[in-house]
Amino acid sequence: MNSSEINIAIVGATGAAGGTALKLLLERNHPADKITLMASERSAGRKLRYDDTELIVVHAKADAFEGIDVALFAAGGDVSRRLAHKAVERGVFVIDKGSIFRMDPTIPLVVPEVNGDDIDWHPGIVSTPNCTSTPLVMVLDAVRELSAISAVTVATYQSVTGTGVAANEELLEQSRTVLAGGEAKPDVYPHEIAFNVLPHVDDFLEDGYTKEEQKMLKESRKILHDDDLLVSATCVRVPVEISHSESVQIEFESDVSVDDARRVLASYDGVMVVDDPSQNKYPMPLSAAGRDEVLVGRIRKDIAHENGIALWLACDNLRKGAALNALQIMDEALRRDAFKPAAQRTTT
Repeated sequence: MNSSEINIAIVGATGAAGGTALKLLLERNHPADKITLMASERSAGRKLRYDDTELIVVHAKADAFEGIDVALFAAGGDVSRRLAHKAVERGVFVIDKGSIFRMDPTIPLVVPEVNGDDIDWHPGIVSTPNCTSTPLVMVLDAVRELSAISAVTVATYQSVTGTGVAANEELLEQSRTVLAGGEAKPDVYPHEIAFNVLPHVDDFLEDGYTKEEQKMLKESRKILHDDDLLVSATCVRVPVEISHSESVQIEFESDVSVDDARRVLASYDGVMVVDDPSQNKYPMPLSAAGRDEVLVGRIRKDIAHENGIALWLACDNLRKGAALNALQIMDEALRRDAFKPAAQRTTT
């Protein structure tokens, strides 16, 4: 099958990640008649612009998947739980952006640059990681070529589009209100997000970490196939529209030089080194927005740890952090002729 022949459904097409997936398909010149947009019953009938035409959003329900080859789910866990397996029953290869399948041992959790081989054993569904885990594991996969990694400490600076369209609108509205001398009224977040930072992404757990921070540990272990990896994360929401940034400290089992770390990162697929502080060149959310690469810079020795490297990264959370990674999974499955579940491929 040629990629332009694939019938693709975007479930959650009216959301931030779904809208980015549609934008990426346009960049690829995917035929409009090979795209089906799905959303809630409330959004059914809405028209979304696609190049010089308009695509009509249909209600996401089981029978809407007839004739679909690949479905990108970006509508939240409840929708995935209700419809993903029903889509698989209709012969659809499901790529899910939500969190409900990520830690299921029967379902691969994939960043193609890191563990594309895991697509080979999928049961009809492949899960994509959290938008903070994706750039982190790419960096870790690159540098672990130099030495085994013993521990990682990471602080994230996450944009509001990681929460969704409503959160982005809240940031903009609060910013206008505060600049005009008014009082911001929180809704999506528990506190004002304009001109503020919240050390609070997802719900808090009994151990004091949040679910988001827990995801970074568990997802990194699964993707990297390293159950002993230690990841201590602090996840922070910042008043930025697009792109997540991360401050990362990596402890190795043996000494790693800055030059070697820079070399392996620069040669890693999907990573771009932007690292010349003397010229004020380093990754920023604004420079990462709209780009496919994970930007990495501020690479230096971690003076707090004998075998440590510290660095800073920025990544467009809607592209590589979500929609792009899903489309790259589709590309890899197509290359491997692996749209069907592994059990079906082994019996035919």
